[in-house]
Amino acid sequence: MSSSGIKSRDAFATTLGAFTATVGSAIGLGNIWKFPYLTGSNGGAAFVLAYLLCVALVGIPIMIAEHVIGRRTRQNAVQAYETVIPRQRGWSAIGWGGLVAAVLIMAFYTDVAGWVFAYVFKSLRAFVVGTTLGQGDFAALAGGTWEPLAWQLGVLALACFIIASGVSKGIERATKTLMPLLFVLLLICDVRALSLPGASAGVSYLFRPDLAKLTAPVLLAALGLAFFKLSLGMGTMTTYGSYLPEATRIFPNAARVAVADTVVSLLAGLAIFPAVFAFGGTPAGGPGLLFNTIPLVFAKMPAGGLFTTLFFILTAVATIGAMVSLIEVPVAWLTEKRRLSRPVAAIVTGAGMFALGALATLSQSPVLSGVKIFGKSFFDLFDFLSSNLLLPLGGLAIAVVAGWLLARTDFQAELDKGFAARPWHTKLMSAFVKFVAPVLILVILLDSLGILRLS
Repeated sequence: MSSSGIKSRDAFATTLGAFTATVGSAIGLGNIWKFPYLTGSNGGAAFVLAYLLCVALVGIPIMIAEHVIGRRTRQNAVQAYETVIPRQRGWSAIGWGGLVAAVLIMAFYTDVAGWVFAYVFKSLRAFVVGTTLGQGDFAALAGGTWEPLAWQLGVLALACFIIASGVSKGIERATKTLMPLLFVLLLICDVRALSLPGASAGVSYLFRPDLAKLTAPVLLAALGLAFFKLSLGMGTMTTYGSYLPEATRIFPNAARVAVADTVVSLLAGLAIFPAVFAFGGTPAGGPGLLFNTIPLVFAKMPAGGLFTTLFFILTAVATIGAMVSLIEVPVAWLTEKRRLSRPVAAIVTGAGMFALGALATLSQSPVLSGVKIFGKSFFDLFDFLSSNLLLPLGGLAIAVVAGWLLARTDFQAELDKGFAARPWHTKLMSAFVKFVAPVLILVILLDSLGILRLS
């Protein structure tokens, strides 16, 4: 199916807008919250090395495959996979799986986003009155009932407002403004953290790998994080691919997004681990690392309250683009398949996500803390199902469709767009999508299921 002839629909106005929106989707709490705590919980630099390999060998090829399918069909994620292979509508299961993954991710993601926005105001208030946020402050917030629910609802409403404004006027405009601000604030925090006595230990922890720690669980965690952070397998990159201008060069755009996303993750690590080691903290702080450690560490610095506030402002900025991209997956389907207006589709999606997200939020409080499914709280269950199962399985299916079922000439034609002659990377990326990425995903998944043992 050629992308020509598809009915006119909203899209990114420029290649720069497409890049910033895609970067905005990839950069979020995965960089500032999840990357540091998973790095700290999985051996530091060994995990970083595994993550970088997963991005290069799997992440970029799967992003390219999603963009190719999205732009070729010019449809939402569900209908794109329903129509990309003629007379094989069953592949729409990929789109449905991505939509489910996006909703599950938002269920716990908006919980954490609510904590972040709450900490912007809590840290500002502490700075003004001259106090320090402690572990009890985070425990009270996360373990509460009405306060975390109110913050969760607030961040969902903000993201839905941006979505309701449209692709070019809402998503593109917001990310063009927020992404530069994110980089500036992150660099400020890095300079301050790296200037601390003893910061070099944190740098070594982040960049000097102990290869003995490269175990199968570390590889699986790294693969899941790569999919989570790059918004792969959840319909987002397929949806955003459907908005790409014809002149956008898919491989350079995907490579720049992956590089920018990785740089932000490493900058976040440089803002956290040098400070943690400088003040005798522990890197294995788990999901609460960001909220329990950072305020206490920054409080020991000159003007620490100011830097704590700046850090949480930057983290709040990072949450917005990713939330918008996740909400856009079901919104695109509702507007194109069910003919709802964007504002109505955004409200319906936001309401559904809040209803499910409330389970994740309340699972941290006495209301639902005793409820366990397969030994996991709702928060942990939504995270595991999406990051460690649905996203890699979706990525494997996408690689099969793009690499094996879509005609090679059609796949390569999308990669050639924007170039005067066939670029060097077209055949190489075809091989990666067809062979390298699916084999690596399959091996890691089989190991996680106990069918194949890597170690």
